Amino acid sequence: MEYKIDRMKKGNWGKIVAFFDLKFVGMTSHFDMTIKGFKLVEGVNGKFVSMPSQKGDDGEYHDTTWVDKDTRNILNNLAIKAFESDGEEIEEKPIEELIAAAKDDLPF
Repeated sequence: MEYKIDRMKKGNWGKIVAFFDLKFVGMTSHFDMTIKGFKLVEGVNGKFVSMPSQKGDDGEYHDTTWVDKDTRNILNNLAIKAFESDGEEIEEKPIEELIAAAKDDLPF
C-alpha cells in the first residue's frame, strides 16, 4: 500500500496554508481510498498537519480521524514536501519505507 497527497489547495486562511486529501493506493485496483479534509497549519514551531474535523453541537471542532505518532510524522513529512514542491509530482512510496523514514526523523 502507498500513500499519496491528493488535491492540495494552497492559500492563506489565517494559520491554515493548505488543504489536502490523502489517497491510499492498494496493490490491486480493488483497494483505493481517499480521506478528505486534512489541513496544513503554520504553527509557532513550523508547519504541521491538522486532522479532518467537524463542528460539534458545542460549537467546537473535533477531529474525525485519529492517527498514532509515527503516522502523524509521515503525514507531516509528505504534506510539507508536497507544499514546498510547487506542483511537482511527489514520488509515491510503500508504507514500510515511509514508516522507516518517519522513525529516522524523530528526535528521540
